[in-house]
Amino acid sequence: MSQQIPGVLLAVVTYNSAADLPDFLDALPAALAGVPEWRLVVADNASSDGSPELVAELAPKATVLHTGGNLGYAAGVNACLELATPEEAVLVLNPDVRLESGAVRELLEVCADPAVGIAAPLVRRPDGAPEATLRRRPTARRVLAEALLGARAGALGEQLPPGPARERVDWANGAALMIAPGVAHRVGRWREELFLYSEETDYCRRVTDAGWQVRQAPRAHALHRGGEYGVSPALWAQLVTNKVVHLATWESRAAAAAGWLALVLSQALRLPLRRGTHLRALRELLSGRARLLAGLPTNPAATAEVRAQLAGR
Repeated sequence: MSQQIPGVLLAVVTYNSAADLPDFLDALPAALAGVPEWRLVVADNASSDGSPELVAELAPKATVLHTGGNLGYAAGVNACLELATPEEAVLVLNPDVRLESGAVRELLEVCADPAVGIAAPLVRRPDGAPEATLRRRPTARRVLAEALLGARAGALGEQLPPGPARERVDWANGAALMIAPGVAHRVGRWREELFLYSEETDYCRRVTDAGWQVRQAPRAHALHRGGEYGVSPALWAQLVTNKVVHLATWESRAAAAAGWLALVLSQALRLPLRRGTHLRALRELLSGRARLLAGLPTNPAATAEVRAQLAGR
């Protein structure tokens, strides 16, 4: 690592996160060991549970930004990025992430390589099981494999199984990502109209297209509670439809149409398993087909239901 350790801006997006904040903030001193300069910036998306007041109480030196509404994860990240300097690394974090001791310094070690644009930690679930946070680039074929085979897609799908640290991946889950100094100022803002899900996929694609790598930091560890998309019909529909948007944006209209068809089929086949969840996704895929194939989310302002349920990722 270079002799000069860059400063770090911790960009945290909160929405009704009061239950997570005490443990999150309590873990930061150990996680930041060996990092001489850092600052905490919290973008609050109109929490109703006192999240911004709790940050002010427990971390009085933090900067708290009020976005004025539940504008989504990307919008919260962008609010924090407005305060970042080109010389700082930016560590994007969900408040349900617990960074382990020395994790930030290890992420900086990886980002010290000028080839690296984004570094991601190794992540575990609360029960200690490894979380699959690393992904291959989405393509129509991979979307089809995962839509029809689910976790059994293996090497045919997008998800990389947890295992030995991989030096280079296409993208990683946005709950914990370090953006190397200078990268954010060149790549720009996160895509806010996605609201939630696929926004980190889009951003990592722009980083890699600009010539940098997304790399895992093998000695940086984090614990992630995780969100509610698996049990929320509204959040599941958002995740599914944004997959089509990503294909339309980065691959082709034909790829988006193939991905759309695969997802329609998979949601229809899974109706007996969780009817409410898959029916919601199926309806949004069918009603929003024209928008999705044009690379536009089905509900660009996000529904009130999604806003109400967004408590974690």
